[in-house]
Amino acid sequence: MNARLATRPRWPVRLARRAVSPALFDFWATRINPLWTLEQPLARVVSRAAASRDAVTLILRPNGHWKGMQAGQHVNLGVTIGGRRFVRSYSPTPLPDGTLAITVKAITDGLVSGHLARDAKPGDVFTIDASFGDMTLAAPTHDLLLLAAGSGITPMRALLLELAARGMPVNVELRYWARRNDELCFVDEFTALAAAHPRLRLQYLVTREGASPDPRIDSVALDDIANLAERRVLACGPGGFVQAARARLEGKVASFDAEAFSIAPIVDGDAGEVDVHLARSGRTLRLSRGQSLLEGLEAQGVRPTHGCRMGICNTCACERQSGSTRHILTGDRSSEPSSQVRLCVSAPTTDLILDL
Repeated sequence: MNARLATRPRWPVRLARRAVSPALFDFWATRINPLWTLEQPLARVVSRAAASRDAVTLILRPNGHWKGMQAGQHVNLGVTIGGRRFVRSYSPTPLPDGTLAITVKAITDGLVSGHLARDAKPGDVFTIDASFGDMTLAAPTHDLLLLAAGSGITPMRALLLELAARGMPVNVELRYWARRNDELCFVDEFTALAAAHPRLRLQYLVTREGASPDPRIDSVALDDIANLAERRVLACGPGGFVQAARARLEGKVASFDAEAFSIAPIVDGDAGEVDVHLARSGRTLRLSRGQSLLEGLEAQGVRPTHGCRMGICNTCACERQSGSTRHILTGDRSSEPSSQVRLCVSAPTTDLILDL
């Protein structure tokens, strides 16, 4: 049976929209098939398998409302735990049969990651939003250097599989860091890809195991990478890893693109507090320069709409009416009025007025 037909009702959608509200339709239709909705994209877990000591790969089948994605992009998953819905961002690998592979590491004190890694099972259904992110490949013209740490390997896996499907049209170096060997994911798969495609070279670096742990990104030797100055670099990992990679390579390679799945601590010199006025609610809050606007607002009981918490999806963006902010990942400062501020990756540097 066609997968698209199997995941949505066959009666005319236009008639259903005229007859009932989406919420009422979804309430009854999902009791027949959990993926039948009038408009809402959903995805159901169809299988799970261990990816490493602390990670699991979930295979999801989206319903027909989901519009698809490019390799390297992210999606926001909505997961219900204890009656509450939580949204987190993941970078899936699109598979040939239309399913998605999402690999999740259980993070200490991470409610959603722990639930997905330990408790998610076939049949569970999540909401899935439109894909986002620019760390994608069109027609690659530069050789590539892929830098990944921890969960940052997940978009790299999708990119490598896409490149392999194209016959590996450029030279690719993958440098992949983990704390321990048993935390490395996809090693067998990557080894097979490298054996089939001589233009792919792999190096695994383990930073907390053995008598002489491997060096981190800020000190690892890169001399053996041919034509480094002509390569496009894609980096993904924790905020500190991305900052160090940027400092090491930006301006020394053809281009540098990066995504961080956590925010690095704000450096000294950003101490003190500022007044942040919320124009819609009329509230004025005293927020620290030492944390993102999103974290500061949440600590004061304000719950802005947000998604990835990485500065990629723009769900938390709002207008700045006046004042200055600093981009936590790049250090760039901005004070242009009537411009959009991404709350999750922006820290206040002066008093602000936000359209919230």
